[in-house]
Amino acid sequence: MTIAIVGHGYVGLVSAAVFADLGNDVWVVGRTAEKIEKLKKGIMPFFEPGLAEMVQHNLSAGRLHFTLRHDEAIPNAKIIFICVGTPSKTNGEADLSSVFAVAGKIGKNLKNYAVVATKSTVPVGTNRKVAQIIKEHLPQKVHFDIASCPEFLKEGSALSDTLNPDRIVIGADTEKAIELLLDLHKPIDGERIVTSIETAEMIKYASNALLASKISFANSMSFICEQVSADVELVLTGVGLDKRLGRMFLYPGVGFGGSCFPKDVKALIAIAKQHGYDFTLLKSVYQVNQEAKEKFVEKVVKTLGGVAGKTLAVWGLSFKPNTDDMREAPSVDIIRRLEQQGAKIKAFDPAAMENAAKILPSVTYCNSPKEAAFGADALLLLTEWNEFKQLDLLEIKKIMRKPYLFDGRNIYDPLKVKKMGFIYKGIGRE
Repeated sequence: MTIAIVGHGYVGLVSAAVFADLGNDVWVVGRTAEKIEKLKKGIMPFFEPGLAEMVQHNLSAGRLHFTLRHDEAIPNAKIIFICVGTPSKTNGEADLSSVFAVAGKIGKNLKNYAVVATKSTVPVGTNRKVAQIIKEHLPQKVHFDIASCPEFLKEGSALSDTLNPDRIVIGADTEKAIELLLDLHKPIDGERIVTSIETAEMIKYASNALLASKISFANSMSFICEQVSADVELVLTGVGLDKRLGRMFLYPGVGFGGSCFPKDVKALIAIAKQHGYDFTLLKSVYQVNQEAKEKFVEKVVKTLGGVAGKTLAVWGLSFKPNTDDMREAPSVDIIRRLEQQGAKIKAFDPAAMENAAKILPSVTYCNSPKEAAFGADALLLLTEWNEFKQLDLLEIKKIMRKPYLFDGRNIYDPLKVKKMGFIYKGIGRE
């Protein structure tokens, strides 16, 4: 099947690589000449395990094509996916300008029947507006269908999530559109959920909002556990053993980030407000996420007796492991707050330092965790990369000026690191 994907961010590029790998002829439309030329050479715009190899394989096989021209990709495609960004506006609403701009370009270049499916996370009613815009731009009468096919991939495991999803959601009005989308996804695992367009649009927001809620609940419990000398990790382990609940996403830390959770929580709050509902629960979820970062900074400052003139080593900058994505990364707020109070920051991240330097130019970036820790007054673990779990902490302690360890992701055993001589401060535990 020939398909077109407009947008080459995480969702667009991963989807393109996977669908091409499954034997489809895939055209990816971008708007930046430099990025398109790099993609034609197999050079990735971001880090994602295994993606470069899959893209290169399908480029060589002639199944994957990158272009700046909508008229080259759209006319022959049976399915057209919209995969562009929907960032937050200042009021929390999703910015749909890119989605609507793409809809107009699809309309101008649509020559034959196609299903136009939105993978971007969009509020209820967006796909109906997309259909209206396409109709307004059609140069001739062409039949088409619209659909909502939200994605559920996680950065760092995007390929396996796309090939082995828990579910595939298809929201469409016609049997023809549903059959085409089911046929495209036939080689992919996962339960099929066929719904109305509006229901499909809401499923993605509900999913991300609930996952964010679990994280904020875990952080709220950590705030209490620190006050009553309880270990939040054991508390949540006990909670998670209940089969009705599970432990996934019940992990306290320095807060959630990335391109989805903060944006989608704010967008769902805005959607609710537009329809007369005050979503106080989600407002609290977002507020707790902010508090998690603030409380971590307060803990560092209080424990060290102030940070002015002190050197702090930071391990981990990306919002999660196995990605170089710095969007809404908790490390940004934490580092900025510490720098405002006079701290000097030395940092290491396995993948995100180039992106971090654009946002945090005053940080000293190091070539290794050891280099970052050398001469530091304290060590702050902010992203739980696996390599940080395997380091020889005794050797690290020897090169630090002071043995303070602030474990923002609870990856270390408090008893073990205390026996090494560290002054350990975790999240919701001591």
